[in-house]
Amino acid sequence: MNEPSPPQSPLAVPEGMTVLQSSGLPSKTTNPYLIQLLASLPPGLRVEYFSMLRALFSGYDVFHVHWPEYLVRHRSRLGTAFKQLGAFFLLLKLWATRTPVVRTLHNLQPHEGSSRRERALLAWLDRLTTVWIRINATTEPRLPVTVTILHGHYRDWFASMPAPNAVPGRLLHFGLLRPYKGVETLLAAMADIADAQVSLRIVGNPASDGIADEVRQACRNDGRISATLRYVEDAELASEIGQAELIVLPYRQMHNSGTLLLALSLARPVLAPWNQANAAIAEEVGPGWVFLYRDELDARVVAETLASIRQRGAIAAPDLSARDWDKLGRQHHDAYASALRAAKEG
Repeated sequence: MNEPSPPQSPLAVPEGMTVLQSSGLPSKTTNPYLIQLLASLPPGLRVEYFSMLRALFSGYDVFHVHWPEYLVRHRSRLGTAFKQLGAFFLLLKLWATRTPVVRTLHNLQPHEGSSRRERALLAWLDRLTTVWIRINATTEPRLPVTVTILHGHYRDWFASMPAPNAVPGRLLHFGLLRPYKGVETLLAAMADIADAQVSLRIVGNPASDGIADEVRQACRNDGRISATLRYVEDAELASEIGQAELIVLPYRQMHNSGTLLLALSLARPVLAPWNQANAAIAEEVGPGWVFLYRDELDARVVAETLASIRQRGAIAAPDLSARDWDKLGRQHHDAYASALRAAKEG
């Protein structure tokens, strides 16, 4: 289960190794993490994008899975049934052909609830996994092999987009608004902040009508709170982040956060719950960028963090050098090659 030593020479892999990604053809709403990963892969590696027909009936050397629940979920019950049937035959094919599976551990488990059938399919996929990729070194390794390839930064992605100066007192919570992200906790803390110069922006697409209604009600109750409840383009997001004095992420579950790294990539400090993963990032990027709290977020924590940011003055940008994509692309190539070699030797 321990990570193997980095190879001293390239692994023997077939010319033109083909990797099927579990994500579809990139679009404007595709997670930039995936787009940057695909762009960073070395020349000579062939990438295929997922469709169930391609997965079932085409040939490929490695199957790379990111968020496995998306393979078995659909908005409708009928759609879910069809996707799960397709997933069953896909897993059967992977098992019969001994096609290696590489799995990136973005989350330790799906954030929303799952059915018994879904859990059974995902457990089967786990058993078929040849190489696990953890994107932070605090994730518990899994058998048979786990390698660490850190989550890359977003500096290059947003480099061409102007970011305005921070607005004093501006708090920002952004990203897909899902139940585990604790936006209602942030709204409650904001209601207890007496300082009229503190404002709160909520930016992102709500996962449910209930979350949207709660945010809209808070905006009506407090003129310091405003929201953009939809998907926003990258340039607009960069502007929102740039105007924030502090990014606040009151997540109930937080292990790997692209949102946190996005904020740091645009040199904005972040307030987040304490855990080993966040503490490791705080140490990695340098002091004054990641502020951690224990227990529940409240008005006192927010006020103390704003005071700390103002007292620190100008400091060096966050150190994200360990997350450069050129290096991460080579590491992914090596992980694919390791999985393929293990499948052939097994």
